Amino acid sequence: MIDFIRRPFGHEPILKKEDIGRSKRKEDQRANDVGGTLRRLWKFISEERKLLYGIIILVTLTSLLSITAPFLVGYIVDNYFVQQRFDGLFRILMILLATYVLLSATQYIAAFLMVGLSQRTVYKLRDRLFSHMQKLPIRFFDKRQHGELMSRMTNDIETISQTLNTSFIQFTTSVVTLIGTVSVMIYLSPLLTLLTVTIIPVLILAVGFITRRTGPLYKRRQRATGELNGYIEEMVSGQEIVKVFSQEETAIKNFNKRAGNLRDITFWAFLYAGLIPKVMNMLNNISFTIVAGAGGLLVFYTDGMVTIGTIVVFAEYARQFTRPLADLSNQFNQVLSALAGAERVFGIIDTEPEADAGRIEDKEIKGEIKFDEVTFSYDESQQFPTISNLSFEIGEGESVALIGATGAGKTTVMQLIARFYETDAGRVLIDGADILDYKRATIRSQTAFVLQDPYLFESTIRENIRYGKLDATDVAVVEAAKLANAHDFIMELENGYDTMLEMDDGFVSQGQKQLISIARALITDPAILLLDEATSSIDTVTELKIQEALERLMKDRTSIIIAHRLNTIRAVDRIFVLDQGELVESGSEDELMALGGRYSQMISDNRR
Repeated sequence: MIDFIRRPFGHEPILKKEDIGRSKRKEDQRANDVGGTLRRLWKFISEERKLLYGIIILVTLTSLLSITAPFLVGYIVDNYFVQQRFDGLFRILMILLATYVLLSATQYIAAFLMVGLSQRTVYKLRDRLFSHMQKLPIRFFDKRQHGELMSRMTNDIETISQTLNTSFIQFTTSVVTLIGTVSVMIYLSPLLTLLTVTIIPVLILAVGFITRRTGPLYKRRQRATGELNGYIEEMVSGQEIVKVFSQEETAIKNFNKRAGNLRDITFWAFLYAGLIPKVMNMLNNISFTIVAGAGGLLVFYTDGMVTIGTIVVFAEYARQFTRPLADLSNQFNQVLSALAGAERVFGIIDTEPEADAGRIEDKEIKGEIKFDEVTFSYDESQQFPTISNLSFEIGEGESVALIGATGAGKTTVMQLIARFYETDAGRVLIDGADILDYKRATIRSQTAFVLQDPYLFESTIRENIRYGKLDATDVAVVEAAKLANAHDFIMELENGYDTMLEMDDGFVSQGQKQLISIARALITDPAILLLDEATSSIDTVTELKIQEALERLMKDRTSIIIAHRLNTIRAVDRIFVLDQGELVESGSEDELMALGGRYSQMISDNRR
């Protein structure tokens, strides 16, 4: 039995003895700011003031009615049953019945309003989180699992929603009921009240012991849930790789490790949390015993100090006295879990968005690009930068190909032009002005970026193309598809441009998806065209169509192309050869071949 407790479900213990109750680990320090998190959460709740005030009024009325009902019961016992009076009994019973009916009605209406309040609050919180995520830099997403971010958007906010639905009303009800109950108990019998509240020190010690352990556990549970979701998302997205390398068993093993971690943490969290109702039930029985025993003695050995009706009322009030305490204790655990989720949500909201202090906006870009001794690293800890002191100029309407080995910095050049990242040193200039002086929207609205791996949304082909320019007409959509040589295959589909695309659709090939993504970029009529390995997913026949389209599209438009297939870039004006982030050669193909340097060697190797 002891071994089972130490190693639940046959696993090594996830929590060492010193971990239980530990709340000052570095990663938990922010989570300990309960007051700050509650205040921030309260700002979202208090925006719905009318609903909030209505709920508070109804909850207060509910608590008063729940206190009044036992008082009426005691009054009936003392003034009717003990005295064997029946005159007016029916009327007082009807009042008691009406009290219970009104109590149920106020409870239902308060719960109804609370659902509306909680959902509106959670909607605003989720909207704030998602909106803020759209303003975060690409670097933020590079360093985090997408599944873990999704966990914050879904699981953590859902925990907040559930807590608001249940805890707010119960907390308010418990506080009002506790105050009202104690007040009436003192009025009826100060001595019995004093005996009843003797359980409070025991309760405080027990709840303190439990919550010191459940707090860190709930925070670890939220993190473990995010890690598990991140791993699931990673494995689902990479199923082809998993199967190609026959790593199914490894994937299962790693999943079981993370799932086991979450299970064991949850086991201990729920184990400790489950002690609270057991402790409260025990204290409730002790309190009832004290009231019954002491009350009975007072009835028989004092002259009218306590009546039978008072004992009946006190027996009920003793339960009502401990019930709010139990509810508050239970809700405290639930609130801890919600706060752990809220802190993770606010952790993203507090992340600094992309700085955009540019002053140039709504300006038509010509397309002149200049790199002036640019140095950049994706990670500050990198010993060697991705690109180093890189300088070059691209004229308006000029087409340039970037070639080089993997890691040479080709894609990085494009990402700096699109302002996905900022330079560590040096400047990127567009039309002679520092790119930092432009609003990001100004640059990106006039720059089309076609990625190596085409990404399409779950919508129609028409809407996927129109995503590049939401106000584009159907005629413009078709024209863009024709320029990208995508029109013919689209028309062969049963629903043409209205064909729905889904993530797992097999009726559209990878090459056809790339054609659609190119059409999506072209509909913007960009001043700068960035093609990052745009033909890497294209078959030979489709590649010829792309080459034909690119020759038309690059005319009078600044174009930068990355391609491993060297025959796809020979129509460009100049070729830049990059090596370890430095420009080692540049010129037209004829000039580079005559030079007999790195480019000619690459052509020679490619022909072998």
